[in-house]
Amino acid sequence: MYMPSTFHFSTIDQELLSTGTATRMLLACVLGGVIGLEREWRHKASGLRTNMLLCVGCAFFTLLSAVLAGESNPDKGRVASNIVQGIGFLGAGLILHTRDRVVGLTSAASIFVVASIGMACGAGLYLEATLVTVIVLIALLLVGSLEAQIGWKLYPLVYEVRGRDENTMFVAILSVLDRSGDRLNIVSRDSVATLQRVTFLIAANKKKHERLLAELRASDATDQVSVYRDYETE
Repeated sequence: MYMPSTFHFSTIDQELLSTGTATRMLLACVLGGVIGLEREWRHKASGLRTNMLLCVGCAFFTLLSAVLAGESNPDKGRVASNIVQGIGFLGAGLILHTRDRVVGLTSAASIFVVASIGMACGAGLYLEATLVTVIVLIALLLVGSLEAQIGWKLYPLVYEVRGRDENTMFVAILSVLDRSGDRLNIVSRDSVATLQRVTFLIAANKKKHERLLAELRASDATDQVSVYRDYETE
C-alpha cells in the first residue's frame, strides 16, 4: 500500500534551512580538504577527495538528523548516531594485515576523526571543528616527525642493493643484518644483464637505518645501495 511521505517543507522552510546549511557544508569541505591534503602528500589511499566527501557527508547527515526528526521529536540524533558505525566499516577497510606488520592504522584513525569534524560542522560547532582540525594536523605532521628524529619510532625503509656477484652480495647483506639482529625480508630480486638486484624491507629507527646503510655501502660486494620510503606504512 502506498504511504505518502510524512516530510513536507515549505519554500520558506527550505530557504531558511539552506542559509545555515551552506556555511556548514563549505566549512566541512574546507576542513576535510585540509586533512586530505596531508594524506595526499603522504600518498595515502584516503586522500583529498575522500576526506572532503567524507567530512561533507557526515556534516549533512548530522544536519538532516535534526531536521527530519522535527521540533517535537526529542530523538534528533538517530541518523547521526549511525555515522560512527558506518565510519567503523570504512576505517576497517583501510587496515591491512600482512605477515609481519599492520599498515593503515593512522589512515583509519584519521578517517574516524574527519567524520567527527564533519559532524561538528553539521551541528554548527565551527570553532570546535577548526580546533580539532589543527590538533589533527599537528599530530600527523609534527608528532610523527618528532618521533622519528628522537628515535622512538620504528619506520620501514625499502633497501635496494645492486652487485655483480649474487652470492657474494647476499653474503655481505646477511653479514650486515646478522650483526644488527635483523632478518632478511626479501621483497623482490631480479637481474638486468650482468647486474644483480635485490630489494628488502627493514623496520628500524633513524640511527639504525643510517648504520645499516653505511655498512652496506662500505662492503666490496655491493656496487650501489639505495633506500626508499615505504608509502604503504604510516
